[in-house]
Amino acid sequence: MAHPLIQITQIKRDFILGNETVYVLKGIDLEINKGEYVALMGPSGSGKSTLMNLLGCLDTPTSGTYILNGKDVSQMHDDELAEIRNKEIGFVFQTFNLLPRTTALDNVALPMIYAGYGKADRYERAKEVLAQVNLADRMDHQPNQLSGGQRQRVAIARAMVNKPSIILADEPTGNLDSKTSIEIMKLFGDIHVQGNTVILVTHEEEIAAYAHRVIRLRDGMIESDTVNK
Repeated sequence: MAHPLIQITQIKRDFILGNETVYVLKGIDLEINKGEYVALMGPSGSGKSTLMNLLGCLDTPTSGTYILNGKDVSQMHDDELAEIRNKEIGFVFQTFNLLPRTTALDNVALPMIYAGYGKADRYERAKEVLAQVNLADRMDHQPNQLSGGQRQRVAIARAMVNKPSIILADEPTGNLDSKTSIEIMKLFGDIHVQGNTVILVTHEEEIAAYAHRVIRLRDGMIESDTVNK
């Protein structure tokens, strides 16, 4: 019996603001299997960003357990979490988060430095993923020489470079026009078909429609968990 890639049990996350405690996540149970394509949705204040930060090991829960790829990450310290993030999770952000005065190739190769790969291996793998996202002819360009869609492709290549267990995308089309958004979502579809687990955070129904499963949050709880036909 295969274990889920992600197994969350009774996850709670509280934040203390002055004298008040804000209960953002109120006991969430969630399983995501390897190779799934999931969209997380919910209105502002529903807890979806907090849940994404926990899934991405950017934050730890107040209580509950989070098993990622067989490891209990809910009890880990910052340096252990950083290692898990670098190995297991590829992040794609709305604002691309690229280094401005650095070529596309060096931006993509960056996570491999932290993972301890030598220069030749880094560049070989970075060229491979840039070709996968149709940017082989742009690898020497800096971000300001690229369109928004091309910058997001660089960010996606960077997320894939360490062959992570999960690609975690936070509003990945938020800064793109609708034509470019469709191209980027097709690319996520291709990445998923290659066997990657993709988790997408979005507030747009038309973007969530690309995923195979949609989890909706409201008031810190899962309101619904449905499979897209």
